[in-house]
Amino acid sequence: MTLPDRYFDDVYAANDDPWNFQGSPYEAAKYARTLAALPRERYARALEVGCSIGVLTGLLARRMDALTAVDVSEAALQRARARNRDASNVTFERRRLPQDVPDGPFDLVMLSEVLYYLSPGDLEAALDVIVVRTAPGGTVMLVHWTPHVHDYPQTGDVVHEAALARVSRGELTHRHGERHGDDLEGYRLDVFERPAQVR
Repeated sequence: MTLPDRYFDDVYAANDDPWNFQGSPYEAAKYARTLAALPRERYARALEVGCSIGVLTGLLARRMDALTAVDVSEAALQRARARNRDASNVTFERRRLPQDVPDGPFDLVMLSEVLYYLSPGDLEAALDVIVVRTAPGGTVMLVHWTPHVHDYPQTGDVVHEAALARVSRGELTHRHGERHGDDLEGYRLDVFERPAQVR
């Protein structure tokens, strides 16, 4: 089943930065690769799903005209707002996939370390709505930790393969893929584009 909101409430109650986004060399290197893999230097309107405490948000904001960053945890959003208080082009909202996604179209949808929290059914529903909310010619990026985590419903590989299945159906084009690290500490990055001629 999809992890409930209370799971994240408990995580953020126990630790201000539960995944060490601020201080981890691994996270810093992953963010650098994420930004380097973006096909465009600048995007007009972007959506970041699962922004957590806003570390990646701040880096993305430098290349976005307008960025909507969403998370299910109000505690995380409070920290993200404080961290990015000088970024006037960022809007933070409490929302949950797949039921509650901001209206598009977005030129970029960033899904970093978020989709493996969803059940298989919710994952497919989330991908459905993400594709619809992405502008024709827009970018969809997935970045996820690949090792198994005992309390996550899915692995990073499973969610990336689900996105790749959309390619054969003509919903997305696969632009680029990378793997970094190993089975104990690694992540996968895939860049998709919504075709300019939407079927």
